[in-house]
Amino acid sequence: MTAMSRVLSGLQPSGDLHLGNYLGAIRNWVADQDAHDAFYCIVDLHALTLDIDPAELRTRTYETALDLLAAGLDPERCTLFVQSHVTEHAEMAWLLECTATMGELRRMTQFKDKSAGKDSVRVGLFTYPVLQAADILLYDAERVPVGEDQRQHLELARELAIRFNHRFGPTLVVPEASIPKMGARVMDLQHPERKMSKSVASPLGTILILDEPADILRKVRKAVTDTDGEVRYDPEAKPGLSNLMELLAVATERTPEDVAGSYARYGDLKDDAGEALVELLRPLRERREALAADPGAVATLLAVGAKKARSTASATYRRAAEAMGLLAPG
Repeated sequence: MTAMSRVLSGLQPSGDLHLGNYLGAIRNWVADQDAHDAFYCIVDLHALTLDIDPAELRTRTYETALDLLAAGLDPERCTLFVQSHVTEHAEMAWLLECTATMGELRRMTQFKDKSAGKDSVRVGLFTYPVLQAADILLYDAERVPVGEDQRQHLELARELAIRFNHRFGPTLVVPEASIPKMGARVMDLQHPERKMSKSVASPLGTILILDEPADILRKVRKAVTDTDGEVRYDPEAKPGLSNLMELLAVATERTPEDVAGSYARYGDLKDDAGEALVELLRPLRERREALAADPGAVATLLAVGAKKARSTASATYRRAAEAMGLLAPG
């Protein structure tokens, strides 16, 4: 992999971002924009597979852009854009739908989970992974940071690129997955057996990146641990305590094992973890307040990002379309 290889990631505008989003993905995106040619996409077209009010979708898309900029994504160092602002995403998805098979899409775990027990399922939910493949392949992405829950979709993108190249000649870059080792799975503070998620009703278990400092401290102090009183890093036997150690480790750039060796009492560990998370998120909150004061500037930055993205996406789409036999426009 070259020093400036192409990296791409996307995020749905699903509402307030939480600590798992930030530590599991976005903080890594910020680091990648200095080491790679980084493209980051707010995937609003994917959100249409859900029942969502149009005005709310527009608001969430804008708010997500605010959050990403506040987290440290810099339009001077990366390409940040909204998916629907680059029409080639939908066009490329059709080319790939004519490459994918029904059997491949039926095997997608997320589709099976989200459609289970429903009498009627939207076609968009079924073809969602193909649009996701288009998002990736349009930008010749060599590296795609994904969570384990998205790895199957990345494998489909790889398979479609390989199949396309076999049928029509070398056209698309076959991407590789990249899964962060630390902070990739931030667990719920009240239910440490499951990932932190805004979609699950667990207000005390989820830390939002815009939570007030007092709320962060309160949630960490109330985090579920265990009763044996021994401070040790053991994700299997002590998932709640180990989750807190991982959070403190990530926030202070240490290892969980190092954190474990520094404490004899749960209460002290919780206090330090809470304070570390408050300090970790403080700069983000302050930057976001400044950005929100000038919404026109945010819109301008997204327009610039879309123009940059379109210059790459249009070239890839035209290359793929011509390879498949579509007549080039005059």
